[in-house]
Amino acid sequence: MILYYNKNGIGDVLIAYIKEGGKQNFERKADVSRIYDPVSKDTLGFNFFKASRFIPVDQRNGLITQNDTFLELLNRQIAGAGFQDILPSDERPRIVTGFVEKMEKHPDSDHMHVCRVNVGSDTLQIVCGAPNIDQGQKVVVARVGALMPDGMIIRPSVLRGVASDGMICSAKELALPGAPQKRGILVLNESTAVGHNFFSLIHSEQIQG
Repeated sequence: MILYYNKNGIGDVLIAYIKEGGKQNFERKADVSRIYDPVSKDTLGFNFFKASRFIPVDQRNGLITQNDTFLELLNRQIAGAGFQDILPSDERPRIVTGFVEKMEKHPDSDHMHVCRVNVGSDTLQIVCGAPNIDQGQKVVVARVGALMPDGMIIRPSVLRGVASDGMICSAKELALPGAPQKRGILVLNESTAVGHNFFSLIHSEQIQG
């Protein structure tokens, strides 16, 4: 799940993104709006209006760190508006360190590769078109559901007929200071641990390539 707030960009609204769906319908009660799939009836997310009333001051610009206390507060907002749903607790990092265990040429592309990437708790299939991707590398992976610094949400995709569940990131995509403008993924030091929150390790010497 992604929690996002940017008053200057989208107004005084906290967005809670839970999962992908088909067409989207909206149902608003008081200052809470439920987004749902009209076919499956699954809840896809919530919008919380006048959110500055309860968002901590130090988290009022961008991605909001999840914790059980804040989720309990949001679930009270949902229940108080008259909805039955609750936001699930999921504190897994979405932008993590990974290891390219296997790489094969894409069957329908001259430049893309199909990679099997170990991210600690899972092994993901990711299609990557970077010229410097290689088997055996330590890399940065944006898992499905990740919110990138430019506002893009990583979604499941199919690239020329091959499923891809995430993105192997460049320094530019991660908005790192001094990131090179040329194409290519960020390759990390071989000693970098797999499955860790990338941004929590970013200042460690062990994570630098």
